[in-house]
Amino acid sequence: MFRQISALCLMCWPALTMAQAPAAETAPLSVIDWLGQQPKAMPVRPKRPTKPEEAPVAKTALPPLVTVTALGEGSPRAIGLVPAHVTGLPQDLWAGSSVSDITSRLANLPDLHLPAARALFFRLLLAEATAPEGRAAEGDALALARVSALIDNGAVDPALSLIEQAGVATSADHFALWMQVSLLVGTEDRACTLLMQKPYLTRDYNVRILCAARAGNWDTAALTFGSAQALELLPPERLALLDRFLNPDLFEGEPNLTVPRTMDPMGFRLFEAIGERPQTRSLPPAFAVVDLRDVAGWKAQLEAAERLTRLGALPDNRLLGIYSDRAPAASGGIWDRVEALQRFDTALRTRSADAVAKTLRPAWQAMQEAELEVSFATLFAEGLQAIPLEGSAAALRNRITLLSPFYETVASGTTVPPTAEIAFMSAIATGTAPGRVPDMNQADAIASAFTTPSPRSNLVSDAQNGKLGMSILATIALLEDGANGDTAALRDALSTLRALGLEDFARRAALQVLLLERG
Repeated sequence: MFRQISALCLMCWPALTMAQAPAAETAPLSVIDWLGQQPKAMPVRPKRPTKPEEAPVAKTALPPLVTVTALGEGSPRAIGLVPAHVTGLPQDLWAGSSVSDITSRLANLPDLHLPAARALFFRLLLAEATAPEGRAAEGDALALARVSALIDNGAVDPALSLIEQAGVATSADHFALWMQVSLLVGTEDRACTLLMQKPYLTRDYNVRILCAARAGNWDTAALTFGSAQALELLPPERLALLDRFLNPDLFEGEPNLTVPRTMDPMGFRLFEAIGERPQTRSLPPAFAVVDLRDVAGWKAQLEAAERLTRLGALPDNRLLGIYSDRAPAASGGIWDRVEALQRFDTALRTRSADAVAKTLRPAWQAMQEAELEVSFATLFAEGLQAIPLEGSAAALRNRITLLSPFYETVASGTTVPPTAEIAFMSAIATGTAPGRVPDMNQADAIASAFTTPSPRSNLVSDAQNGKLGMSILATIALLEDGANGDTAALRDALSTLRALGLEDFARRAALQVLLLERG
């Protein structure tokens, strides 16, 4: 019996030691002070003989909880570009979900048009997060899913940084995705250099031929191409494209190749290399990134910048930089937008109230035409607040600045007697229950979310059980449905965002639904 008790003691001793250590380290200072106040000379009393302390005995016969980890798998690291203290999202937001479920949810997410929904989506993809189920292999698969989602939504530069952080040589899939992104941004030489060192990373003949040719190994490229052609390892259309890439002299004067309906980054770069660069307007958003390079004309850069900014995939300052690059040489369409924005920017720099009042409305209408209102508000809200505007210009300024990140400061600092609409939006901006509900787009549903919120209980429950990421994805889809006219979905989405602690996104989404005019 004594041996059994001793064995149980040995099992329990580490747990007890760990449990007791903090208490020892955090002993109250008052005890130390009290000891320091005792007389230096005190009579020493003989100690009473004490019985040896009885070894601790387990309170239950149940075995301790054991965590099982496959051999060779260490603790998975957190992968992401934005730390938790910035995103406000915990690193274990995918802990209770499987990669297959996450990938399926990402694939079925609707096209996002509300800027707040897109911003939350990108924050979720870029947040530092550990692997679901605590497994490194799951973390690698999740990283690939996140990178693919970023590419699909045009955020190529963040996708490149994320895949490089995850490890481009981790697997053939990692390398393949890295190569795709590199082809879009024009840094494929780095991927080819790595491939020369580790040729096992790909079996793709397209990549092998391209990298051999880029390295000047034309004999190797030709031999690899001949093998692929003889064994029919690539589609005929790709073989014809590679043939022109390797042997341009043989096809001089020949008609251009037919551009395929579906385009991949490798095909695009090959077409570009033979001088038959396709237009990007009809291609997926990721291809717009190639038009941001200096080799593209200014009009192509402007169109690409507007497209990517609408998606939330391009920083607002980058858009302003491209808009301000030079003076428009034509009129109509995008050139009118450039001119209107440049005039307003110049007026704001002069800090002249009259000049700003004259140029504000044309610039705002131009941004509405391009659906870039939130970017405009983000860029210029702070400067607009410093200009003493009056009348209709001041009213327009107030509406614009409520779309900016300073919306709460704007709402709290309003001194002019507000209209019913401004009062309602100010209440939403400060997170307080609105009083009178004006005649505005879906104002009743928005008011309900801030007075009698009704979050989706299943989404809140999932978030509490380790599926916060999945809950946010579902809420984003719900929010997009609400922005498209489903009042019940909008009420529930805003309520759920608030219940999940995403108050800022709830307020911004509500203000955008009220202020943005979408046909």
